[in-house]
Amino acid sequence: MSHTFDVPATRVVDRFLRYVRIDTTSAEDSPQFPSTPVQFDLARLLARELQELGLTDAAVDEHGYVFATLPSNLPPRTAKKIPVIAFIAHVDTYFGVSGKDVKPVVHCAYGGGDIPLPGDPAQTIRADENPELADFVGDDIITSDGTTLLGADDKAGVAEIMAAVEYLVQHPDIPRGTIKIAFTPDEEVGNGTKHFDVAKFGAAFAYTIDGGYPGEVENETFCADTAIIRFTGRDVHPGYAKGKMINAVRAAAYFAGLYSEESLPETTSDRQGYIHPYQIEGNVSDAKLTTLIRDFSVEGLEQFRDILNSYAAITQERFPGVGVNIEIKESYRNMIYKLQAEPRVMDYAIEAVQRAGLAPILKAIRGGTDGSRLSYMGLLTPNLFAGGMNFHSKQEWVAAGAMVKATETILHLVQIWRERSLDKH
Repeated sequence: MSHTFDVPATRVVDRFLRYVRIDTTSAEDSPQFPSTPVQFDLARLLARELQELGLTDAAVDEHGYVFATLPSNLPPRTAKKIPVIAFIAHVDTYFGVSGKDVKPVVHCAYGGGDIPLPGDPAQTIRADENPELADFVGDDIITSDGTTLLGADDKAGVAEIMAAVEYLVQHPDIPRGTIKIAFTPDEEVGNGTKHFDVAKFGAAFAYTIDGGYPGEVENETFCADTAIIRFTGRDVHPGYAKGKMINAVRAAAYFAGLYSEESLPETTSDRQGYIHPYQIEGNVSDAKLTTLIRDFSVEGLEQFRDILNSYAAITQERFPGVGVNIEIKESYRNMIYKLQAEPRVMDYAIEAVQRAGLAPILKAIRGGTDGSRLSYMGLLTPNLFAGGMNFHSKQEWVAAGAMVKATETILHLVQIWRERSLDKH
C-alpha cells in the first residue's frame, strides 16, 4: 500500500536558506580537487547533519564527496529483494556569477507580477520573461537580493534530499529499502564524477536531483565532445614579413569565422545540436581555438567533426603553409543509450512524479549532468526536477512549493522501488 506524505515546507526551506549562505563556488582550470576548498564547508555540515539524523557512516572523503547510507528498516531477507537506490546532488555553484555572501530573500505569498530584487535596482525578475511565475501565485518565492546568484542549482536538490532523509528517519513506520546518499563537488566545472567510486558506493540505480520545473524527468543529455584546434604558423619580424610570415592568429580567427550562424548555441534550441567556439589564444607562431561540440546523437557529433575538418581544409587553402590540427576529446554521451537497458529506472520516476500530484514532463537536457557520466560508469542515473529556475543567474528563483513536491517525489520513489520489487516475489 502506497503512502501519502505531508512534508512541511519549512523543513525544506529552512535547510535551503542555511545552505545557500555557504559559499561553494567552483573554479575552472583549478589544479585542485575539489577546485575550491570552500566546498568542504558545506560538505562537512551535510555529513554532520546526516550523522545527527542517525546515518552513522556519513562522512566527507578527501575529494570533498559526502557519502551516507540510510539502512533498510525491513527484515534482512526482505531488504535484499529491493535494489539499493541513491539520490545525488552537487554542492558547488556556478563560477561565472558570484555565490559569495548570498542573501536569500523570501517573497511570501507571491501576488503575481514582477519581482524587484532589493540589492540591485537593475535586477528585476520580470513576469513576462518568466511565465512559470504565474504557476506559483500564492506560494513563497525565494530569490537572492540581486547581487549574487541564489544557488538553487543545486542546493535546492541538496535540501530536498536532506528533507526526504529526515522525513524517513522521523517516520520509521514507512517501510523502505536501503538508500544511498551522495553530495558531489565540482559538477559545474564538469568534474563531479572524477573521483566517484561507483563500485564502492554500492547503489544499483540512482537519481540526480538537479532539474528545473516541477514534474520534469530528464532521461536525455547531449553527447559532448571538445575540439581543440591548433594552428601552426611562421613568425618573422613584421618589417620583413612579406611572403614569409604565416600568421596563426589570423588563421584561427578566419577558421572561427567559418562557423555557420545556424549551428551556434545562440541560434539553436530544443533538439538541435551546436558547435560553440568559446576560447581563442595564441600568437603568430601558434594559436589555439577551443570549441564545444554538442548533439543528442553520436551521428550528429560525427557530422560536426566532418564540418570542422572541412573548415581546416578551407583555412589551409586561404593561408598556404599554415598547420591545422584538430584534436577531439570525448566529454560524455547521451544517457538514454544506457537507460534504455533498464526501463524501470524511468518508469518508476514517472510514476513517482504522478503520485506527487504532478504531470510528468519528459525532457532532454541541453547540457549534461553527473548522471550522464555515472550512467556510463555503470550507475544508471536520470535527472529529476529540483524546482529552480534561471540557473546561473542573479535572477535565479525557486518556489517553496516546488521544493516540497521534489521532496515528495523522492519519497514516492523510495516506496515504488519497495512495492514493485516485493511484488515480484
